Amino acid sequence: MTTTEDMIVRQQPLATAFGYRTTATEVLSSSDLASKTAIVTGGYSGLGIETVKALTVAGAAVIVPARRPDAARAALAGLAGVTVTAMDLGDLDSVAAFSQSVREDGTAIDIMINVAGVMASPYSLTPQGWESQFGVNYLGHFALVAGVAELLSDGARVVSYSSTGHYLSPVNFDDINFEHTPYDPWIAYGQSKTADALFAVALDARAASHGVHAFSVHPGGIMTELQRHMSREELIKRQWVDADGKPNEMFKTPAQGAATALWAATAPQLVDRGGVYCEDCSILGLAAQAQGSLATGGVKKWAIDMDAADRLFALSVKATGLNPFAD
Repeated sequence: MTTTEDMIVRQQPLATAFGYRTTATEVLSSSDLASKTAIVTGGYSGLGIETVKALTVAGAAVIVPARRPDAARAALAGLAGVTVTAMDLGDLDSVAAFSQSVREDGTAIDIMINVAGVMASPYSLTPQGWESQFGVNYLGHFALVAGVAELLSDGARVVSYSSTGHYLSPVNFDDINFEHTPYDPWIAYGQSKTADALFAVALDARAASHGVHAFSVHPGGIMTELQRHMSREELIKRQWVDADGKPNEMFKTPAQGAATALWAATAPQLVDRGGVYCEDCSILGLAAQAQGSLATGGVKKWAIDMDAADRLFALSVKATGLNPFAD
């Protein structure tokens, strides 16, 4: 069984020919995905739509589950090989219905990229009673992957969008839903992004023997709909935009932000490094352990901790009734 020490070894830095400004299409420029099928959540805006575009250019068929299917079909019109199906990540019943439809279709899934998410949103609960950022960013994706796990092909990869936001908080197993502590939208976001990284660790440990590997990624700073819950004043204070609303010049474009997940989904260098956290189409190693600044690179040890990953996986199995790759 994979240990935290194994993960630390796998997380040692790995440089590639790609980098900070590499685009999604550039990552896949030499890839032939004509026989592959992908599922991309959030695939009709921001990083998601850039992911879908690059996959279709490389020849893949793409399934896009969408909370707003009409909007998704309009945004993706003209892209060959794209199928849009209704699904609300925040509602486990909706995820279950979508997963059942995919299983009934029976098409093998080669790539899953879990892009969709919310950030710093006001406090609310999912229909099943989970804090919404944890429920949407993590638990809905767990249920989705678990629901279609039997269709994942030998060689399939599952990529979860984490973030340097995970620096803000480990998973607080004693109070995931903020029932005993004041709600902080950024701590809730950080917790959910740590959960996404831990999911890659736990899933890979269970799925690798089936030929399936999992990874998490930080896409970089990008202005998309993800910032919709932030005020203009907060965006300026954080120096994400200037007084005229122009994004920080260090931010990536959506096409650049989508690159790392596609690299993780296809890079041969990662065959023996399942579960790792990637950024800028590379691996940057461990970050400093103290909570605080988001400026440093790499992953916090708490986000690749095997004990925490196993605990989160067990919680998720109980919450969803799904246990992917159980022996």
